[in-house]
Amino acid sequence: MVFGEDLGVNRETCVQVSTAFGGGMAHLGLTCGAVTGALMVLGLRHGGTGGQKQATYGLATEFVKRFREAHGSINCTELIGYDLSDPEQLAEASARIVFASKCVDYVRTAARILEEMG
Repeated sequence: MVFGEDLGVNRETCVQVSTAFGGGMAHLGLTCGAVTGALMVLGLRHGGTGGQKQATYGLATEFVKRFREAHGSINCTELIGYDLSDPEQLAEASARIVFASKCVDYVRTAARILEEMG
């Protein structure tokens, strides 16, 4: 959402498009939503076909490398320490306010890396 308006996508559309990415893709604990969101931004900024596609893959690889360097993983379960596909662990993570305490930092890192990458 931070980058949507500048890329011609309104806030509501950003929310709709990204809804299923939270919790490592629909609470499956896979790739962190901050990472998938950043990859969407890279696609909107640089994506296309042919050479653009390959260049965008290179940017995505660079982004992931930098995020991993900062946090050790891009996997939601590893980052937050809970398996969100397990209802009990999801409830515990929510009760311990993990999303506000940890995920906000991951979003900040993703936004910072995107800003630095231009």
